[in-house]
Amino acid sequence: MTPGGPPVSRGEGRNPDRPVLIYDGECSVCRNAIEWVRRRCDPETFETLSCHAEELPRRFPHIGKSDCLEAMHLVLPDGRVLAGEQAAAEIFPRVRGYRWIGSLLRLPGAEIITGVLYRRFAKRRHAISSFFGSGMTNRTSRKGGKNR
Repeated sequence: MTPGGPPVSRGEGRNPDRPVLIYDGECSVCRNAIEWVRRRCDPETFETLSCHAEELPRRFPHIGKSDCLEAMHLVLPDGRVLAGEQAAAEIFPRVRGYRWIGSLLRLPGAEIITGVLYRRFAKRRHAISSFFGSGMTNRTSRKGGKNR
C-alpha cells in the first residue's frame, strides 16, 4: 500500500492464471478489505486493480467503472466475471483460515441472503468509513501492540 494513498495495482508481471480482484481504490473500507485479503493469501493468489486505474477500460472493456463502484468484481482466469457476493464466494476459498466461509456462501439459498446484505453494506460503505473516521483509512495490522 502506498503511504497515505490507495493500494497500488499488483499488475506487475501479470499472471493470466490468477484472478483479478477489482475494487474501489478510493474507498477506505474497500482498501482495507483488499489489504485484509492480501495479508491472508499468497502474493500470487490475486492480482488487485483499483476501478480508478487507467488500465481498467483497456484490460476489461466489458466492465464498467460505475459497476465497479457498486460492487467488487473478480475476473477469473477463464474470463468469467463475478460481482459482489458471487465474487466473495470465490475469494474466501483462497483465503487462509477463512476457506470455510466460501463453503457457507455456496449453500442453497445463501446467495439470496448474502446478495441483500452485500448490496446494503456496499451502498453504505462510505458512511461506514466516515463513521470510523481516519482510522479506517490508514489502519495497520498490530502484533503484540506494535505496528509492523
